Amino acid sequence: MTPITEVEGRRLALSNLDKVLYPATGTTKGEVLHYYAATAAEAMLPHLRDRPLSFLRYPDGPEGLRFFTKNPPPGTPDWVRTALVPRSDDPGARQVLAQDLPSLMWAANLVVEFHTHQWRQDSPAVADRMVFDLDPGPPASVVECCAVALWLRDRLAADGLSSYGKTSGSKGLHLLVPLEPTPSEDVTAFAKRLAMEAQDALPELVVHRMTRALRPGKVFVDFSQNAAAKTTAAPYTLRAKESPTVSAPVTWDEIEDCGEQDDLVFLAGDMAARLERYGDLLAPLTDPDQARPLPGG
Repeated sequence: MTPITEVEGRRLALSNLDKVLYPATGTTKGEVLHYYAATAAEAMLPHLRDRPLSFLRYPDGPEGLRFFTKNPPPGTPDWVRTALVPRSDDPGARQVLAQDLPSLMWAANLVVEFHTHQWRQDSPAVADRMVFDLDPGPPASVVECCAVALWLRDRLAADGLSSYGKTSGSKGLHLLVPLEPTPSEDVTAFAKRLAMEAQDALPELVVHRMTRALRPGKVFVDFSQNAAAKTTAAPYTLRAKESPTVSAPVTWDEIEDCGEQDDLVFLAGDMAARLERYGDLLAPLTDPDQARPLPGG
């Protein structure tokens, strides 16, 4: 029998709570839902609110079937809000919004990674943040990503922009910058220019093109996730990896001190203590007073 739970006045059917989703750690679906409800929600929801979501679903765990979806799935409750998202192939397309704890828990019950656009639903293709996805090509690792992040931090600061880091929850690092609302195409162009500058400054370490043959031992500075159609793993989302790794905010001290891959690997069980110690390290991204104009914009 599927348990029925009430969350802030909404009735949710939470299924298969004893199912092991992460065999490496024995983490069950019930524990995943508890992570979102008890640990992540307060810090995570401000980063999801008003941002149309894409989901990477992995209902049988990371070793099972995985599929990416943007459309609201069949059976979406009528109280889960959706937003119109213009697409060239479907001008009437809609995506889910996670505006509150019930909608977060409804989505988490589907077993998903949460991915967001860099813009809000009331201003499609007008970004209020910029992202750099630092992706290492083996044998490079997050250690090399940290070196690139430090260069980008200083370069952005020279233009009056503050930046904040989080792990991707996979191999790399994400760098996020709060912006005054700016057309996504302009943000993409600026981010590309900085990626090219990083390659010029650190030619043995950085590549700005996705071509696989160029990437072994280097960090790919992916600027393309600033495009209006693209999404990036949201802060605090669990990832569909062997263990329940989190896309976790990190301090600049942690980035500077990173000496090996495991230094910046955080699991669901680590996050309560980190939030207790640091609060939400990415809170400036949701504070309009921290946003700055894109140089030349």
